[in-house]
Amino acid sequence: MELAILNTAGEDTGRKIELNDSVFGIEPNEHAIYLDVKQFLANQRQGTHKSKERAEISGSTAKLKKQKGTGTARAGSIKSPIFRGGGRVFGPRPRNYGFKLNKKLKQLARKSALTIKAQNDALMVVEDFNFEAPKTKEFVNIQNSLKVADKKVLLVLSEDNKNIYLSSRNLKNVNVVRVSDLATYDIMKASTLVFVESSVKGLDEMFKLN
Repeated sequence: MELAILNTAGEDTGRKIELNDSVFGIEPNEHAIYLDVKQFLANQRQGTHKSKERAEISGSTAKLKKQKGTGTARAGSIKSPIFRGGGRVFGPRPRNYGFKLNKKLKQLARKSALTIKAQNDALMVVEDFNFEAPKTKEFVNIQNSLKVADKKVLLVLSEDNKNIYLSSRNLKNVNVVRVSDLATYDIMKASTLVFVESSVKGLDEMFKLN
């Protein structure tokens, strides 16, 4: 698969870049995508929830009333879950929601997500660019030139670029990541993937295709 390389004005540079079929042309595995996205979201959970059970409630330990003759059920503790202010039965406790996935499965998920975007013509390659200083207006101009201003954009860079990151930080529909940090969740969430030219080569290194 080949894509035309555009400049920041949205014009065709006349050059093309070949995308690796082992990354962008596989049979997508939707279950692998589901598991990877599920793990990503699970890792975002803090898991700090806590409620008190009956053993942790402060209250009298005296028997509430006599055992027999009241006409109602037996009751031995004010801390019982059936009373207001009592402990909660099987309440939430702090826990880690994360779970393990094999590296090969996570790689398959990312490749599947990239293949789906390629099949839907949601990929774009732009020649490498930089800003002399952080400037959101310049980034918006590039968005307009590439005709992606109204879309959820994932811009994939080959390495950290502080000026590009700061220029896009205030734009709610733009996410900027390094190619080495590319996650299945980010790929699937975006409606358009914009790779800078050098980041495409970084995919081969990430998936160890060299």
